[in-house]
Amino acid sequence: MIFIVVKFNVKPDWSDRWLDLTGGFTEATRQEPGNLWFDWSRSVDNPHEFILVEAFQDDAAGEHVNSAHFQQAMKIMPQALVETPHIISEKIGAEGWGRMGELTIG
Repeated sequence: MIFIVVKFNVKPDWSDRWLDLTGGFTEATRQEPGNLWFDWSRSVDNPHEFILVEAFQDDAAGEHVNSAHFQQAMKIMPQALVETPHIISEKIGAEGWGRMGELTIG
């Protein structure tokens, strides 16, 4: 799979509206064939930092970047950002989430 984590540093006046701004992009991406997950989190240390954790089957990431909703998101996101997002994008040998061996419940 292609595993991607992106950190977005959002302008303070956009922080409470960020998920609304990206909502259509999020829903469209989650419907893509080959999307495994596309999940937003907000930093507990910085209320203006949003973290996107996403994964695609190996061949689906290219289609995602070329989609109309991705291109639209790249046009509308900059108005709300302080800087260029930081990203880690790696192909990893996994097919999904595993269980944490160090902390077992039940």
